[in-house]
Amino acid sequence: MAPRQSPMNHRQEKIVQLVRETGFATVEEMARVFNVTPQTIRRDINTLDREGKIARYHGGAAPSGSAENVAYTRRQTLLREEKKEIAKAVADLVPDNSSLFINIGTTTEQVARALIRHHKLKVITNNLNIAAIMGRKEDFQVMVSGGIVRARDNGITGDSAIQFIRQFKADIGIIGISGIDEDGTLLDFDFMEVNVARAIIDNARKVFLVADHSKFRRNAMVKLGNLSEIHTLITDQPPPGPVMDLIKQEGINLVIPQ
Repeated sequence: MAPRQSPMNHRQEKIVQLVRETGFATVEEMARVFNVTPQTIRRDINTLDREGKIARYHGGAAPSGSAENVAYTRRQTLLREEKKEIAKAVADLVPDNSSLFINIGTTTEQVARALIRHHKLKVITNNLNIAAIMGRKEDFQVMVSGGIVRARDNGITGDSAIQFIRQFKADIGIIGISGIDEDGTLLDFDFMEVNVARAIIDNARKVFLVADHSKFRRNAMVKLGNLSEIHTLITDQPPPGPVMDLIKQEGINLVIPQ
């Protein structure tokens, strides 16, 4: 017999409504909206997560289920300052005159902005937003894959994008991800996007994974690979215990901006 669910109070009903409408809401945001402490919101989130009404993630909550990502316009504003700090740390690791793969994502777009002061980069991307950001630099060479352009985020996917990526061997592949499971599995929502990211991993000499803390233990449906295939993880907070154990075991370089 399934456990009996407790009735939601008015605030919890509003939390579920807010999360479903926005796609993701942070603890701090909900504490402001409902005029309660973050600790109260965390207790509500834990209760609602146990009962399957929403999904708890580091720093906030999203609708339950693993089939659909948060909307792109919403992801652009979520943890923006943390993503900028991650991007600055990546820029410190990338030397001038490097060749780079950069894939789809709001964090990778921040990386593109942080790299503008570099010199003579060669960039291969399946992201029209990144091409627009980096293509303005006269001493950069920016190459854009063919394929299917997604209207929601200007990402390019499909077989043409995969074949284009496979023509190159880049110094560094910079990729984002939607979720990192406790066993190190890298997860995303779109299998077509995953196939392009897989090609980047297979054809980069080093792979940098950029992921803010909300991605840890976040569920998504499509497997990309494993954290053990990554050379450097750049994030904004220490990963949870099992992920940290894997990082140490595999000798992955962990970078957390101070």
